[in-house]
Amino acid sequence: QVQLVESGGGLVQAGGSVRLSCAASGRTFSSYAMGWFRQAPGKEREFVAAISWSGHVLYYANSVKGRFTISRDNARNTVYLQMNSLKPEDTAVYYCAAGFPRRSWPDPTEYDYWGQGTQVTVSS
Repeated sequence: QVQLVESGGGLVQAGGSVRLSCAASGRTFSSYAMGWFRQAPGKEREFVAAISWSGHVLYYANSVKGRFTISRDNARNTVYLQMNSLKPEDTAVYYCAAGFPRRSWPDPTEYDYWGQGTQVTVSS
């Protein structure tokens, strides 16, 4: 069992930066792949980024590649999402998730545990 709590969201101007954190409870955190997803009003949840248990394998959605960076600190049971050059279309609730993706890392059904989400609003 893994419990996830996101933090770090808020209101930021376009072009600004925000770092999200996701703190996990449970002794097996380091064995899970971790992902970040987001959901804007009226839209489906979409993949943002994912990282393997070791941190050596990274995946990014094309829409955030070059602007966002996912990382993890297994000693602190925490995964991060550094978001730079933010755009108004990045506005969404951001969720972290833990799982063992096998077929498709961007597929939210591959993840077993989810946080409650944190709101990020980018003003133009």
